Amino acid sequence: MDRRFFLKSLTAVPACFVGHSSLIWTELALAQQRSGMSQPDLFKPSEGANNPIGEGRGIHPGRVVWVRDVNSTGWDGSTGYWWDNANTDQKAVNRMISKLVLDLTGQKNEKQAWDALFRYHNQARKSGNSGYRRGEKIAIKINCNQDRGPDWSNMGSSFGPPPTGSVQRGGPPAGAQGGGLPRGTQNGLPSPQVVLSLVSQLISAGVPGEDILLYEVAGRRNIGQPIYSKIRAESNRDFQEVKFLVNTDYGLGGRLVPSVDRDNPVYFSNPEVPAAYLAQEVNAAKYMINVALLRPHFIAGVTLIGKNHFGSVHFPDNGGWTPAPLHSYIMRTRPMGSYNALVDLMGHRQLGGKTMLYMLDGLYTAENNEGSVFRFASFGDAWASSLLMSQDPVAIDSVGLDILRSETRADVRGNADNYLHEAAQAGKPPSGTAYNPDKSGLLSSLGAHEHWNTAAEKKYSRNLGRKEGIELIASL
Repeated sequence: MDRRFFLKSLTAVPACFVGHSSLIWTELALAQQRSGMSQPDLFKPSEGANNPIGEGRGIHPGRVVWVRDVNSTGWDGSTGYWWDNANTDQKAVNRMISKLVLDLTGQKNEKQAWDALFRYHNQARKSGNSGYRRGEKIAIKINCNQDRGPDWSNMGSSFGPPPTGSVQRGGPPAGAQGGGLPRGTQNGLPSPQVVLSLVSQLISAGVPGEDILLYEVAGRRNIGQPIYSKIRAESNRDFQEVKFLVNTDYGLGGRLVPSVDRDNPVYFSNPEVPAAYLAQEVNAAKYMINVALLRPHFIAGVTLIGKNHFGSVHFPDNGGWTPAPLHSYIMRTRPMGSYNALVDLMGHRQLGGKTMLYMLDGLYTAENNEGSVFRFASFGDAWASSLLMSQDPVAIDSVGLDILRSETRADVRGNADNYLHEAAQAGKPPSGTAYNPDKSGLLSSLGAHEHWNTAAEKKYSRNLGRKEGIELIASL
């Protein structure tokens, strides 16, 4: 089908199908690949290396910490599943996250590091020099886009076989859905060990389990048993009181169902986009931690922390709990200097506005949002085995993009950093958009953006002695 005709036809899709438009867009991208239709060029920065824009955020402005530990990822690609305890080392992950919080804050121990994070966030929001206080809720957004069934090991792919070079376990087990390989053995999902380690850090820092909420509320998505059981398996009472908020639990139980908060809409700064709403349970939290996945994306170019909140929004007249109305406004084919809906999500006071910490989970990275976990050629044909952390949402996504675009097996195309240019200059963006997603005033810069000097050296402006841009602390 001619691409322009296909896109035009989408405008005629009945409203009842809007919740499935992400499937339509993905099928279009896959059809382009398989038929040889024209695709966007491979991503190339429009501004070259070490040309920072925006204002760095954090205790150490623009700092991003990256830890890589090959001991964390021991899966051989055929025995069990990558998320099994035998294949992902919990102790190694714990060490990685400990190093991340210490290097990010510059503190000597984890308790001091978390106190510094809470205090910085409260001071930045003009809430005084206070640390965490019991009763204050923390919402943790994880990306469970591919968690669409009751069992990670038995979720057949709806999009056919994985791309060439993907890790496979053989044919589908009995009862696999969709006629493809078991999706859970190949797709990228949040690492249960990472989620447990983060929750453990918070509890050790004095946050009771009843004040911690893990969530993913987009339609048909769940927080599956590998994560849920990992938390509940801990004997400490606090781990039994951690809450899970999902749209669809597939009969597994133990999860809460989201309710719509009509009092805190997200007003998208392009008048063509309808207002969205968020979950009351999420808005009740004082703090948020954004834990995204490190991977390319068919539609947006990349899916990192900026796109993680596609799993947070509700459109009452456009499909309910779905990001579908936003897809046209984040596409990698949009020109540089155009409006991007991700900026509104990153700047809204109930989302990015109350996010105290950003993380990228790159232990087992997938080729794209529908693809298989894969070994990095740039790391000697090994798993990415990486975790990243920052207080600056633009800076961490900038580093994540540089990691992905430097990997030959990662399909990063089009203008994947348009949203980062817009977010870094949100007060005066290249598109001229007046970003004001909660009607409290125009956004200012949401963080620092630039690209590293070379893939070999991985140096940003602050690493080169400048007083602006990004600082990368990498333990590789």
